[in-house]
Amino acid sequence: MNKVMSNKLVIALYVLPALILIVALIYVPIILTGYYGLMDWNGIGAMTFIGLENYTELLQDAKFWQSAKHSFLLALFSSLSLIIYLLISLVLAGKIKGANLLRKIYLIPMLLSSVAIAQLWLKIYDPNNGILNSLLEVLGVENTPTWLADPDLVLYAIFVAILWQYAGFYIIIYYAALKGIPESLVEAAKIDGANPIQIAYKIKVPLIAGVIKVTIVLAIVGSLKYFDLIYVMTGGGPNGASEVIASYMYRQAFGSYNFGYGSAVAFFLLIITLIVTWLIRKLTASEDEVQY
Repeated sequence: MNKVMSNKLVIALYVLPALILIVALIYVPIILTGYYGLMDWNGIGAMTFIGLENYTELLQDAKFWQSAKHSFLLALFSSLSLIIYLLISLVLAGKIKGANLLRKIYLIPMLLSSVAIAQLWLKIYDPNNGILNSLLEVLGVENTPTWLADPDLVLYAIFVAILWQYAGFYIIIYYAALKGIPESLVEAAKIDGANPIQIAYKIKVPLIAGVIKVTIVLAIVGSLKYFDLIYVMTGGGPNGASEVIASYMYRQAFGSYNFGYGSAVAFFLLIITLIVTWLIRKLTASEDEVQY
C-alpha cells in the first residue's frame, strides 16, 4: 500500500476525478459568469461585447445597492444570531433534563427544504388566518400587522424565519465542539469556585474560539448569497423591500432576460464575498490558539 501511495502517477489518478468535477462545476462557471458580464445578451440570441458597461451600470444602479444593503443587514443579523445559538448550545451541553429532546427539536428545520419552510412561515405570517396575528388578537391587539406586505417589517419577518431555519445547523456545530472539551477542565474550574457563567465565558467559549470563527464566516458568506427562502416568501417585494443581491441577480437574468447584466451582478457578488471573507479572517486571526 505504501508503495502504491508513493507513486505520484497513482496519486494523480485518484485526485483527477475530483479535480475535474471541481473545475467543471466551480471554476468554469465562475469564468463564464465573468465573461458573460462583459456582454449584452438576452440568453438566447447572439452576444454583443460591451466591455465594462454592465459593471459601470451596476455601480450606478440604486436598486442593486438597495439589495446589497438588505444582504448586509441579513449578514449582520445572522452573525448576531450566532450568540443565541451559542447560548442555547451551552445550555444543552450542560446536564439539564430534556436536553436530548430539545436537540432533536432544534434539528427539525434541517430536515425540511427551504420551500417547505417558506410555506410554513407564509401560513404563520398570514394577515387574516395566520397563527401570529391570531395570537396577537387574543392578546388584545386590534390592528395586527401585515407582516410580509409592510415594507418596514418584511425584512425582519424574513430574518426570523431564517434564524429558525438555521438554528439546528449552528447549534449542533457548537454542541459538538463543547462536548469535545475535557470534563476535567470544567471540574477543575468548579473546584476553584467558578460559577456556570464564568465557566462558560472564561473556559468553554475560548476553547471553541476556532469553531466560532468558522461559523462567523459561514453565516456572513451564506447570508450574502442567500436566495431561496426570500424568493419563495416575497419574491423580493413589496416594491423591493426584501430584495437581496441573489434575488436581484435572478430577476435581472431570468425575469428581464438580461443575462449579461445578471452575470455582472453575480460576478460582483463573488468579488464582494471574497473580500468579506478575507476581512473576516483578517479581523478574527489570532497568533495563539487555546490548546487542551
